[in-house]
Amino acid sequence: MQKFPMTAHGLQRLEDELRNLKSVERPAIILAIAEARSHGDLSENAEYHAARERQSFIEGRIQELEEVIGAAEVIDPSSLSGDSIKFGAHVQLLDEETEKEATYQIVGVYEADIKLKRLSISSPLAKSLIGKKKGDTISVPAPGGDRSYEILGIQFI
Repeated sequence: MQKFPMTAHGLQRLEDELRNLKSVERPAIILAIAEARSHGDLSENAEYHAARERQSFIEGRIQELEEVIGAAEVIDPSSLSGDSIKFGAHVQLLDEETEKEATYQIVGVYEADIKLKRLSISSPLAKSLIGKKKGDTISVPAPGGDRSYEILGIQFI
């Protein structure tokens, strides 16, 4: 079985989502299907078909979350140290083209969220950062051409 590296925070978010799907969403969709069935002919009942589609999505997501949570390998970034970038690191970067600074954390695939500055370990930027040190410059392939970043700092918190 493939293990998925993940932070404790990321695992907690997935467990919360799973708990919500099982205890709130699943019972609600069962009620919605029962309600739609009571309206008669199922072949032309849009509410029924929409509810069944939603139920299919929920059941699929529950199955996916159970598999991911079962295969999660929790890594505590605060227990890591060193001067090179690895999973869990918070990395401060300077975009050499725009001169803008940004800090990202390298996290597991299932907890990545660019809006929260959490990069998937499998993203091109994270792959380029792994193993690098403060002061290094990296080049990352992007749709509009390669982007260059200078690594300003690394923290394990």
